[in-house]
Amino acid sequence: MITNGFTYIAFLIFFAGFMVMLEKKTQAKIFKVLPPVVMIYLITMLMCTVQLWDLKATKPAYGALKNNLLYAMIFLFLLRCDIRKVLKLGPRMLLGFFSATLTIMIGFITSYAIFHSYMEPEAWKALAALCGSWIGGSGNMIAVQSALDVHEGAMAYALVVDSIDYSIWVMFLLWAVSLAPKFNAWTKADTSALDEVSRRLEEADAANKEPITFASLIFLLGGGLLVSALAQNAGVAIQAALKGVIPLDKATWIVLVVTAAGLIGAVTPLARIKGAPELSNMMLYSVIALLASRASLLELRDAPLWILAGFVILGIHGVLFLAIAKALKLDMFTCGVASLANIGGTASAPVLAGTYSGSLVPVGVLMALIGYAVGTPLALVTAQIMKMFA
Repeated sequence: MITNGFTYIAFLIFFAGFMVMLEKKTQAKIFKVLPPVVMIYLITMLMCTVQLWDLKATKPAYGALKNNLLYAMIFLFLLRCDIRKVLKLGPRMLLGFFSATLTIMIGFITSYAIFHSYMEPEAWKALAALCGSWIGGSGNMIAVQSALDVHEGAMAYALVVDSIDYSIWVMFLLWAVSLAPKFNAWTKADTSALDEVSRRLEEADAANKEPITFASLIFLLGGGLLVSALAQNAGVAIQAALKGVIPLDKATWIVLVVTAAGLIGAVTPLARIKGAPELSNMMLYSVIALLASRASLLELRDAPLWILAGFVILGIHGVLFLAIAKALKLDMFTCGVASLANIGGTASAPVLAGTYSGSLVPVGVLMALIGYAVGTPLALVTAQIMKMFA
């Protein structure tokens, strides 16, 4: 069992690199079904389940690295982004996001209607708090918990569901990336706007003939990490200053600061320094391995009824969202990122968007921020409907 934090981090990053290299060198057919990003997530989760590392002993190393890399990754991805082009996706982005939100709310109501007689009388309150998290984020969960006065025992069950069910859903959505062409053909989605935005952003990047050099890589690496550090300090300061005025949590403010820095950097000579895509992809795969390394399947033993209820919620959300996608001709990118922007928030939506195209990371960020804005009120509405079954 690995107990040393540095050994844990080194192993995870090596394993991510090993899977990418294995796919490149072997071109094995299994990678067409399970791309490297999914294999990394799945196998790392299995290694966590068999306790290859001590979760408690390695927690400080995970906490010190994951968010720092995540924010640096978002910044470097955004250096390739012309926000004026991305905002052209606005109407379809909003349609996909709120379709996902509606189906998640229906999932909670239906699941509680099925399982409420087997749960404690006020379980609807804890599920409402979880609904706040699965529409917006942890800040919304805390707000709903406070508004409904959810006791800690019930919240413990909600947190288990938020951990294990969410982890499985992330892995599923990462796997679904490979199905995008077939999915888009099935829904008859018009991806011309999305393709045009991606093409223009990629062409702008390709038009830059500057070589990738040691100087450019180390400058971008240092710059990304410095922005990550400064944004976290700024996020804490802004949250403290505006507490009670704008009810956003620290993580949301940090993402907003990082996003602003990246979008500003994208219209400066900084955007022409080569190497940002390579560095941001390295961070992306490292973050995915880190996320999976805390998702133990052993948690399935805890509160099995609640975990089952969580999977029913996700199942209903998935089926209804498929029907809406078919009816409205939504593409896989919009559906996947909209779903994870709700369920995973700013911590996950940019990661999934980045697996499609680094230039589309802002879409994940923008969708997740919408979730923070509407998560608490919509979760409270869902709570009142679930209360009818109590």
